[in-house]
Amino acid sequence: MLKKVINPILFLPLTLFINSLEIKANEKQGFIDKVLEEKSNNPFISYEEIEKIVLNNQELRSLKNLVTSARFNLSSQIAQRYPSLDLQANGFPKYVAGKNKNSNSATLKTSQFSANPSLNIKWDLIDPLRGSEIKIARDNYKIAENNYEIKKKDLIQEAKIRYHKFQKSYQDIQNKTFTVNLSITSLDNALAKLNAGIGTKFEVLEAEAQLSRDKLSLNEKKIEHKINKISLKEILNIKGDFEINKEQNLTGFWNHKLNKNITEGLDKNLSLKNLLLQKSIKKNQAKSFLSQNKPNIYISNSLASTFSKGDSLSTNIDSKESGSNYTNTISLNFAWSIFDGGQNKNSSKSKIADAESDKYAYKNLKNVLKTNISKAYLNLRLNEEKIISSLKEIESSKESVRLSRLRYDVGISTLKDVLVRQSELSNAKSKNINALYNYNLNLDELKRLTFLEISKNCINNNNNNNNNNNKNKDTQSICNISK
Repeated sequence: MLKKVINPILFLPLTLFINSLEIKANEKQGFIDKVLEEKSNNPFISYEEIEKIVLNNQELRSLKNLVTSARFNLSSQIAQRYPSLDLQANGFPKYVAGKNKNSNSATLKTSQFSANPSLNIKWDLIDPLRGSEIKIARDNYKIAENNYEIKKKDLIQEAKIRYHKFQKSYQDIQNKTFTVNLSITSLDNALAKLNAGIGTKFEVLEAEAQLSRDKLSLNEKKIEHKINKISLKEILNIKGDFEINKEQNLTGFWNHKLNKNITEGLDKNLSLKNLLLQKSIKKNQAKSFLSQNKPNIYISNSLASTFSKGDSLSTNIDSKESGSNYTNTISLNFAWSIFDGGQNKNSSKSKIADAESDKYAYKNLKNVLKTNISKAYLNLRLNEEKIISSLKEIESSKESVRLSRLRYDVGISTLKDVLVRQSELSNAKSKNINALYNYNLNLDELKRLTFLEISKNCINNNNNNNNNNNKNKDTQSICNISK
């Protein structure tokens, strides 16, 4: 039996809409492939290009197919609004041959070709399940789209974290190389003093031990740098080699107040929207169970016909004899499942209870999001202070190293003091590298949580910045640090 769903003219806009979505998806994939081709020719990846390149991630492509699946499922459910057409043909053609013998009558013969096609049209006028099923499919489609966007934003944030980590590890290598050079200088000075008879073997050993520790630390940072590069290649799905901007800079400034962060973050959060959609799905499922005990009314039209050639049950077969007949039946039909022992009613109550549980999950997620947004915002402000403080510490430590080395050269200080000062300088640089790294991570986290944009221009958040603009220029702030 062949079955075909009619596509009336009213169904045309939906078909065109689906085709346009497919065209846009193909164009978007072509754009991604073009970007990747350009990257293979020019293996430099800037921070701004991460959002484009991450679209090539394999996990993201998998979720994109789930969105397509949910879209076609929605189209399938919408198609229930339209009539269906069934064409049935039993024996097309059919040949019957035989004899009928009876002692009291003449022998009857049959030799006949026949065909019995029938055409059935059915259109549900009232289908209690149809509305709920379409709403469920539509909500599932929205959830699939939201899941894709959630994963895309999570992957972009994770790629940016790895980008910053790769950048930071290069700066760590530079810092440790600087420290190794200081230790080499200290060892050379200790050996020179020992050879001149004004130094001690203990100072030489101390300098050698410090140099060994610094070299080991440098090698650890180099290994960490290679690992971070592999990790970044994996999430960006890049096959060949690439380079990035190795300078560690502020990626922007956050000029939004905490209350606005929380309001925007809760209003636009897709996970919260998914919980509301899931609650809606469960309520519609509850309606579907109850709708199964409601009447279904539909129109049916059945056209049955028979075509034959030859004789049937005749004493003499006339092969040229032919005949035909048809019947057309139009009816309004009614079906009602009145009682099922309470099965659908209890199933409906189960789904309503599930929907109620989502209400508490929604409230809990709101509290978690408020906490995460507040923590990211406060940590950002803390890292602003750490950046400013570490810069001051670097300047002071540089002067301390210079003075301690001068004191050691004239013999009024020990090598131990020099090594301590250079360690302090290395630690101050590490603090600055970590503060910049964490500041950029906080920016990306706030953008992910609040959907607000990072600004390229800094607005001083001091309470009196409108009255004391001239004074602010003379004081250190995050706004005065070059990007």
